[in-house]
Amino acid sequence: MFRFTAALYVLLVLPMSAPAALAPDGAGRVVEIVDGDTLVLEDGREVRLVGIQAPKLPLGRPNFKAWPLADDAKAALEELAQDKVVSLSYGGRRVDRYKRQLAHLHDSDGVWIQAELLRLGMARVYSFADNRAVVSELLAFEQEARRARRGIWRHPFYYVRDAMDLAGATGGFHIVEGTVKAVATVRQWTYLNFGDDWRSDFTVSIGAKVRRLFPDTVLNPANLEGRRIRVRGWVQSRNGPMIEATHPEQIEFID
Repeated sequence: MFRFTAALYVLLVLPMSAPAALAPDGAGRVVEIVDGDTLVLEDGREVRLVGIQAPKLPLGRPNFKAWPLADDAKAALEELAQDKVVSLSYGGRRVDRYKRQLAHLHDSDGVWIQAELLRLGMARVYSFADNRAVVSELLAFEQEARRARRGIWRHPFYYVRDAMDLAGATGGFHIVEGTVKAVATVRQWTYLNFGDDWRSDFTVSIGAKVRRLFPDTVLNPANLEGRRIRVRGWVQSRNGPMIEATHPEQIEFID
């Protein structure tokens, strides 16, 4: 099991100013750590650290098994934030359906909490269509940890999956790599097909409204055929395993 140590913390934590794309708004003292990406401030506000996903704890959910390293991720966030005053910044939707603040956090020394959790390998990037700010910056921290095989990147549960080998992936959140073999648009949907049989092989689907978010350059789905990409999202079963891309930041070029 990964052990979060003071020595590792001293080695890795560096001050980081809030990216210009974020809008600072308020601060508060952290009084409780819920899990690896959620905490509570002294004024009662619950904050979901937007832009990342840490290993999940059951938190009272019946029949939910803790993800590997979930306790370690919570311990890492405790080390970074417990009893500290943190400033809140926003880059999209500010409150979720559970009334949690969707904020980026910095401590009084300027440490960006999300970035540090990613760099320690205690979270992975997890963005939404209504919260797309600073994803490229966060991905750089994730990549550093993944290449160094820190934290979750040492555990098979979190390994980047091959697009042609997704057995057992349906229903989970995964990062998938592969080469786009064909691009097809049918009615309101564009499909990136990774195998010879679209009825059974991995596919990424992109709706018409989402397609408009892609720039008219290399990221345009029509230019993806033959390109090797990395895509992240929840894998569902629709003519084989499929991820629906709701915003361009879910897709990275890796060639």
